[in-house]
Amino acid sequence: MADDRDLDFETRAIHAGQEPDPSTGATITPVFQTVTYTQDGIGRNKGYEYSRGGNPTKEALEACLASLEGGRHGLSYGSGMAAIAGAMQLARAGDHVVVADDLYGGSYRLFTQVLPDYGVEFSWVDATRPEEVAKACRAETKLVWIESPTNPMLRIVDVAACAEIAHAHDARLVIDNTFATPYLQQPLALGADVVVHSTTKYVSGHSDVIGGAVVVDDPAVYETLFFTRNATGGIAGPWDAWLTLRGAKTLALRMERHCRNAGQVAAFLARRSEVARVWYPGLPDHPGHDVAARQMKDFGGIVTVDLAGGAAAARRFAEATRLFSLGESLGGVESLVGYPWTMSHGAFPPEEKRRKGIGEATVRLSVGIESADDLCDDLARALEA
Repeated sequence: MADDRDLDFETRAIHAGQEPDPSTGATITPVFQTVTYTQDGIGRNKGYEYSRGGNPTKEALEACLASLEGGRHGLSYGSGMAAIAGAMQLARAGDHVVVADDLYGGSYRLFTQVLPDYGVEFSWVDATRPEEVAKACRAETKLVWIESPTNPMLRIVDVAACAEIAHAHDARLVIDNTFATPYLQQPLALGADVVVHSTTKYVSGHSDVIGGAVVVDDPAVYETLFFTRNATGGIAGPWDAWLTLRGAKTLALRMERHCRNAGQVAAFLARRSEVARVWYPGLPDHPGHDVAARQMKDFGGIVTVDLAGGAAAARRFAEATRLFSLGESLGGVESLVGYPWTMSHGAFPPEEKRRKGIGEATVRLSVGIESADDLCDDLARALEA
């Protein structure tokens, strides 16, 4: 589709970047499982030379994701971490980055143990307080990096406020939009410059493919990221791109069910005496509820809790569920339970985890699209185990 801006999200998820194949008329985008492309002559080709640089299946996914995020350019990567590392190619030695201090453990590991060796400096702030973001910015600041909702404590960052602060300091705002997805939150429309996804999670949605993506609106930023991705090689393969594209078609439907189920699970857990605290942006007492209601379409599919019985109760609970599988990752159609202290946030030092509110009693639930009543029954059994 040359111009799909007048179409609704659900329609673009199925059609954007996915015209019938011109050579066969295939309705569904084919998997172009090829490394190279036969050329008509030296310097004469049909737009493709080598699949690290370009592949029709991969480009269909990129066009779709760009449309869903309301941006002009999409780039797919081999993993969410490859996408995060790809976006960080916008920083150079001597640059300074302001980072929201409640974020994914893999991002923390990259920002503390890899990129400082290349001369990039980081300052960590509570980004739920925009004044702290502004205070941390300085002349060398080139990027402000945030998540919202954050992983795993589901804090809500005011995207528009952070974008205004970043731009006032001639910096770009980068947001990891994995938890919200483009269906629930549109960061580019709120002023962000770069949107990052682990497409492994909700975008693909079926826990069967690793992938990542970056979406931008600025052509110059896109050219920089395209060049560095080609130079470093962190691309998505065509089969992975096809699986992700297939999953994206049902993103809207799945997110509606994820959100409805998560809201029911959060309300159920808030009534249980075994639960000391529930973090879910949809609950009126969540400190970020008003900001989330303003910048998100709904409140997401993740619920984080602290168990009243401490570490022993949390570990027992995480190991006792039947429908909630104990495992890494999130965002699939199936429900998952994770223990951030040793799993998703094991890279953080203990004192850092505690400072962020992650304790040994903390459990993260990725609420799937099963029957919400069955999920609540499963959680009740686990709490009583």
